[in-house]
Amino acid sequence: MSSRQFKSFYFALAALNTLATTWFASYLFFFLRDRFGFGNRENLWVSALYGFVYLFAAWQGGKFAQRRGFITSLKVGFAGLTVMTIVGALMDSVIGILLAMVGYTVALLFTWPALEALVSENETRAGVQHNVGIYNCTWALAGAVAYFIGGKLYDWLGHAAVFWVPAAIFAIQFAMAVWLGSKKVESAQLRVEGNDAPIPAPQVDENAWHQPVPPKRFLQMAWLANPFAYVGINTVIAVMPGVASKLGLSPTQVGLCCSVWWFARLATFALLWQWRGWHYSFRWLLAAFVMLVGSFMLLLLAAQISLLVLAQVFFGFAVGLIYYSSLFYSMDVGGETQGEHGGLHEAAIGAGVFAGPAVGATALQLLPVHSNNGVFAVGVLLLVGLAGLLGLRWKK
Repeated sequence: MSSRQFKSFYFALAALNTLATTWFASYLFFFLRDRFGFGNRENLWVSALYGFVYLFAAWQGGKFAQRRGFITSLKVGFAGLTVMTIVGALMDSVIGILLAMVGYTVALLFTWPALEALVSENETRAGVQHNVGIYNCTWALAGAVAYFIGGKLYDWLGHAAVFWVPAAIFAIQFAMAVWLGSKKVESAQLRVEGNDAPIPAPQVDENAWHQPVPPKRFLQMAWLANPFAYVGINTVIAVMPGVASKLGLSPTQVGLCCSVWWFARLATFALLWQWRGWHYSFRWLLAAFVMLVGSFMLLLLAAQISLLVLAQVFFGFAVGLIYYSSLFYSMDVGGETQGEHGGLHEAAIGAGVFAGPAVGATALQLLPVHSNNGVFAVGVLLLVGLAGLLGLRWKK
């Protein structure tokens, strides 16, 4: 197989992974609401647990992928995901389901750092930029589709489908990873026999050298900003069942009305892929962070569906640019340690996935009579992140 064909399979794996994980991670909260009566506070605690495990698993998952091989990491991850979602489907208690979710989270982080590194492996600088763009658009499209149709499938197939549908997809991915592993061995043997010259390592984007701060500072700023994007994202996802109840929306209607930001993020990825003027530009990163704070508050406090939809457009753009910055700088500055940098990129995501829901849940735990306290508490946390971004930019 050619390098281009391998990349196509990596993109296919990323799309399938996003379909399964978006379906599971988003509609699990509806399952917990409908099966066990969970409200916003309980769902936020579940999301915080997921983020806490995600944080440490991502760091180790990136190291494992770098040292043991990306395809090996994919095999381990997909096998574990298949097993843990099946276990979750067989559990009939909250504790059992939460334990399955913890195992699922650990297995998940064997996959994302490896996939992120594979799409940039043995590429020139232009190749890295091109492939990261395709990768982002691929998984963003899959995620938007999964959330859009997920509510209808949840109503149609029943609650248990939250586990069984992802399990089937993960099993397919495991088979694909095994097949890819055998093809990679054959391809490596052919390269040795043909004495092919290695592709030069990627070089940092040219725009980086025309800025007042070095490239690694942009990487640090993106790694700071991305967790706060996921503070917003995972708080929104966790409390969406509560928002749906407030606005009288069924899961099917949630998929239709609340997938707007997913598609807005996809459009942002497509724009940033083709237009590179944002590379190593602090103004764009700052604008996205300010927009993140405002759109997050409007999205969760909106009393009308029209405002809910409008807020999602800006929210999708903000999280899209911040995420793209983190992944792009991780790969562009990452050099020969793209697996470990991909793991740190995912670990930063885990920090946000934990912090946002944990702050929101704590606020609701301490003052349960004020339903919007969780939203305001997370909003303050986002402002702290904005201050940190400004401080890092002007640090000498």
